[in-house]
Amino acid sequence: MFLTVQDLTVQYRGRERPAVQSVSLALKAGEIGVLIGPSGCGKTTLLRAVAGLEPVASGRIQLAGEWVSQAGQSVAPEHRRMGMVFQDYALFPHLDVARNVAFGLGQTPKAQRAERVAEVLALVGLNGSERRYPHELSGGQQQRVALARALAPQPRLLLLDEPFSNLDVELRERLAHEVRAILKRSGTTALFVTHDQLEAFAIGDAIGVMHDGRLHQWDDAYNLYHRPATRFVADFIGHGVFTPASLQQVGDQLVVHTPLGEFTDPGHHPRSGGFVGGDFDLLLRADDIVHDDHAPVKAEIVRKAFRGSEFLYTLRLRSGETVMAHVPSHHDHKVGEWIGIRAEVDHIVTFERHGPAPAPF
Repeated sequence: MFLTVQDLTVQYRGRERPAVQSVSLALKAGEIGVLIGPSGCGKTTLLRAVAGLEPVASGRIQLAGEWVSQAGQSVAPEHRRMGMVFQDYALFPHLDVARNVAFGLGQTPKAQRAERVAEVLALVGLNGSERRYPHELSGGQQQRVALARALAPQPRLLLLDEPFSNLDVELRERLAHEVRAILKRSGTTALFVTHDQLEAFAIGDAIGVMHDGRLHQWDDAYNLYHRPATRFVADFIGHGVFTPASLQQVGDQLVVHTPLGEFTDPGHHPRSGGFVGGDFDLLLRADDIVHDDHAPVKAEIVRKAFRGSEFLYTLRLRSGETVMAHVPSHHDHKVGEWIGIRAEVDHIVTFERHGPAPAPF
């Protein structure tokens, strides 16, 4: 592995709870990792520890075969050969694009410096922008300059801390795809922090979901969504609710009993068998619920959110349970209407019963 974080704990003085607690993760060379979670979950602290900006209380960090951080010992940030991209870009307003990008090249000979500046500007799609100043660029272009500057010294690892947070939503996702392509072309290993799931899914090879200083799951986007390791990951990623259910063995099949009716466990989730004969909470994603006028189960629309090609409906069953559904936007029902729904569940995701789940309002 190119980057290894092993059982890492970061403890701020005067605080009872560690900011990062027993976190382990790894990245291969050329991979892009993403840390995601709510504000205060520890993701930026973890990034800063990897950069050498925060001392570690226990555990260690290895980069390219070298242990760079452990309790009482740390390689200085400037000797780690890491690049950093921040959310405020940190461009020098009095320097043009070429001199901003060249800033990190230090004592590199002038001809080599100019060649490298041209190379990374071409990489980020800003050829011909050398003499422009930051105030003459759009937000997305400024972010590309910041990325080019970080890539210019050919860092062993690139760290990006909420780099798109100052941009509008549509531009953030598009730029995330573009940055991923740039990093892949350059073969750069990167660790990225964001609170935006669409950014994380767009850019990450591996995504870590953090909460209260702990890493709940380090996995690809598909498994985070369809095979969440903890109840927090299931609740945090995507749209969905927990509904009471029970599981019964009928012959060689497992039958799931839910407020939406019965269906057979397709067997994709290994933990579902642990609840046979008992009650549990079943995760139902919005894409598990299908609008069907002919379905026997009816639900009242209590909230709707227009998403362009679809609505996200929040629905209440007659039994009182709440579910969510993605419905094509030409099905424009009013709040208060009752519509038919049915469950089409390909991934059975179960957790211990926690009592009635709150409605997602």
